[in-house]
Amino acid sequence: MIKHYLKTAWRNLFRQRFNSLINVAGLSIGMAAAVFIFLWVKNELTFDSYHPDAKQVYLVKNYPGSATKESRAWESSPFLLGEAARTQLPEVLETARLRTMKYENPYFNIKGQFTREKNCAYVDPAWFRVFKYEFIYGDTASFNNHPFSLLLTASKAKQYFGNENPIGRIIKIDTLNYEVRAVVKDNPVNSSFQFDVLVPLAARLANPKTKKGDEYWGNFYYLTFLKLTPSANRQIVEGKLDDIIRKNRGDTKGKTGLAALPDLRFDTELEYSILEHSDKKVVYIFAVLGILLLLIACINYVNLTTARATLRAKEVSIKKIVGAGRRQLFIQFVIESATISTLALAITLCIIHLILPVFNQFTEKNFSLEPGNPGLWMIFGGTLLTTVLLTGIYPAILLTSFKPLAVFRGLNVLQIKDTVLRKGLVILQFSISIVLITGTIVIYRQLQFINKQNAAYNRSQLLSFSIPFKLLRNYKVEQRASITASVKKELLAETSISDASLMDMESVVNIEGGSSGGSNDWDGRAKDFRPMIVFMHVDTSFKKIINLQMQDGRWYQPGNMADGHNCILNETAVKEFNIHVPVIGQRFVAQGDTGVIIGVVKDFYYKSMHEKIGPVVIKTDDGWNGTYLLKTAAGKTMEAQKASEKIWKHFFPYEPFSYSFVSDEFDKLYRADKKLATLIWVFSMIAIFISCLGLFGLAAFTAEKRNKEIGIRKILGASVANIVSLLSAEFVYMLLFSMVIAFPLAWLAMNKWLENFAYRITIAWWIFLTAAIIALLVALLTVSFQAVKAAMANPVKSLRSE
Repeated sequence: MIKHYLKTAWRNLFRQRFNSLINVAGLSIGMAAAVFIFLWVKNELTFDSYHPDAKQVYLVKNYPGSATKESRAWESSPFLLGEAARTQLPEVLETARLRTMKYENPYFNIKGQFTREKNCAYVDPAWFRVFKYEFIYGDTASFNNHPFSLLLTASKAKQYFGNENPIGRIIKIDTLNYEVRAVVKDNPVNSSFQFDVLVPLAARLANPKTKKGDEYWGNFYYLTFLKLTPSANRQIVEGKLDDIIRKNRGDTKGKTGLAALPDLRFDTELEYSILEHSDKKVVYIFAVLGILLLLIACINYVNLTTARATLRAKEVSIKKIVGAGRRQLFIQFVIESATISTLALAITLCIIHLILPVFNQFTEKNFSLEPGNPGLWMIFGGTLLTTVLLTGIYPAILLTSFKPLAVFRGLNVLQIKDTVLRKGLVILQFSISIVLITGTIVIYRQLQFINKQNAAYNRSQLLSFSIPFKLLRNYKVEQRASITASVKKELLAETSISDASLMDMESVVNIEGGSSGGSNDWDGRAKDFRPMIVFMHVDTSFKKIINLQMQDGRWYQPGNMADGHNCILNETAVKEFNIHVPVIGQRFVAQGDTGVIIGVVKDFYYKSMHEKIGPVVIKTDDGWNGTYLLKTAAGKTMEAQKASEKIWKHFFPYEPFSYSFVSDEFDKLYRADKKLATLIWVFSMIAIFISCLGLFGLAAFTAEKRNKEIGIRKILGASVANIVSLLSAEFVYMLLFSMVIAFPLAWLAMNKWLENFAYRITIAWWIFLTAAIIALLVALLTVSFQAVKAAMANPVKSLRSE
């Protein structure tokens, strides 16, 4: 019987080639888009869940200087907190610590070839007892027992040593030799810990000076993870951690929190983070988007099948007369749907195979079509099952419900005109499309707004490079000042460099960290008020390069030694600190250094516009400024880069030169938003294309169904324009109705997305109008093609059968 059903399905598939082509094309494209979305959504929602007992592992977060959790949290903790928690708290089974090497600028020296490694970290011996790694070569014991060991991921080992076993190979970092003692499989795409190189923490603590600094309770350098007992109460453990912190730091306002490992991906309250984070709302939006794209594709099938249902009335009637039951007919039509859906899935697999490399490059992930991946086949199976259910059930019910009287009235078994349902589905399709088009415009406008607000200076003309801290710490204050001044002097002597500034930040567009300690004070400050302050140490040239605007007072003057103790605040700092008027001349203690306020600068963006501008205190060079910010002469950016490298090699011949453009740093800040805009745009185009496929098929069927009517109208004098208007009017009305549904939904969705930005646009009325016009034009072009074709046809041919 099944064989007979399949034969019938294939015959109908080839008999109605045009409809079958539209159905298969729409389903294939819709399923492919949905599968790509579901791959990404599944990856986001399962982050770090592959680790054993992941729900028992927590990151210790800190709210220093705050009695509540209203302030932004730090993901880092004091080094000694981990050991104290393990030995003093019975709820703690294991403690694992990690410290990134991000600020150490490690360069790997392999046979004289220098490579900067950005994804390196120190880990303690317990790291591998808490987190899962699959070893290819070596083991944890060999790695932990030798301080100067290296653990590489498989891809990193291949980059350095090809396909050979790298165990025992030597890599030089600075002046020390490290031996490769372990190689693990690459980190899964749903891992927060994307470190290609791990080094034993013992290597860092081998330096007594470094160890002494790390063991100071006031330094928050380490990510500390606690594995708790299954019965542990999270709130009780947080309270006990508070007691440990307060006892050892003498800080009565410090507060801690615990973030569960599976929830870490979506933790948005961190001040800054070395781990990548995502927005759960965006993930859910894309999950809904994947379902909607699949729904749009299925609507095409349902619409075209139900539209042509009356053409199969004779087939159904004859089968019923010869004894076919409704159940048998229902199975037949469901199998037809399953056949088309399976064919579409096969084409979907081909599409995914071709586009997956591009998708991986865009998302910066490494998704693969591994046959042994159960999660992958769950996505494919779920997509196929959903498609079969959506495209099979209603058409099968309709087609098996035919009765002579009902056929003439155009009614289905539910006594609802199927044309009403069909129109409703078309309206739903275009409502979704208009929402997506509106979303694309809003996101694009927000990104334009960001660029406009950050246009105080030309980012493409600015580049920066830093003298590593490991070099500066070898000199006394006077020597450091002499070296940094000499480098700046030579830089300014280059014609390709118009200006240069020395600062202590690595970036001017994404300044990380801050201070909330008791060493900051001013007149009128409440004793328990310890706000988070961003400190910037710069020289006198900084204001001109990034075009800071003074709101009051003055900027630092070259050669004015008294300014070494003074400071400049931004407008937000003056407001939040409630500085007494007149502000200029007021006492201000910044990090223990007492001076006066000599100026107030207008607020400027030093972080992502997702975050509000906070209090900023600008100081002059404190002797540790090691980053140069260069403004290149117009059209001489590459010459400036080469000149900087030449000067670098003159002063630091044994240290590799590394630089970055401010424009690249700025782009990184909004990379996720730009990707979101691109994805929404792509999926909008897909949704419109699939919807237009359905409209094209329905318009063709309508023209075919009204063929004789059109012929009569033409004979009676109707023009081509009259015929086109007649056939298009119904679709235009449906599209207008879809706008009424789409606009409120789009407004709600995009307002929700804009809440992620502290500074954002308002959604203007013309955005909705633009989206509607785009959808209307696309729909009219689609329908008009068939309408014009029908209107241009010879009426004699359409009436000949009469």
